[in-house]
Amino acid sequence: MRLEKKQLIKDIGAILEKSDFIYMMSYKGLKVKDFEQLRIQLEKSKADCHVLKNTMITKAAELNGMPELAAVKLTGDTALISGNGDPGSVAKIMSDYIKKFDFLGFKAGYLDGSVLKPAEVEAISKLPSKEVLYAQLLGVLQAPARNLVSVLNAKLASPVYVLSAIKEKKAQS
Repeated sequence: MRLEKKQLIKDIGAILEKSDFIYMMSYKGLKVKDFEQLRIQLEKSKADCHVLKNTMITKAAELNGMPELAAVKLTGDTALISGNGDPGSVAKIMSDYIKKFDFLGFKAGYLDGSVLKPAEVEAISKLPSKEVLYAQLLGVLQAPARNLVSVLNAKLASPVYVLSAIKEKKAQS
């Protein structure tokens, strides 16, 4: 193997190792300006997009101890999207592009040591962001305390309501 290829595989391996998530999609037929717009949007979400040879991705995955990723059979043009942080926001950007350009498609993903099928990557794109999930979890955790306070408040307020009703009845009489 030529020295340049060895270095390229080493660089791809570094990308695979440092990334929290990896998505692969086809880009065949996408115009250069549209592909550049995709890269700009991905960059805003702290993700990188690389156009790589399938064999290089497979070899780098093998050498970096990712046999599940190396087993994925990649064909055609492949854009490898990698990054750190929220994988849902990046998957959403990709999903929006796939909807906009119907000839694009997810190929696979790699998250937490597991290979994701295209449908699973699509499902991730439909999840709310981490901040929204945290807010929902906080609401669920606060609900029992809020309900307890409401019940206790109602028990304390009921004698006041009874006395108020008696006062109004006497005032009317």
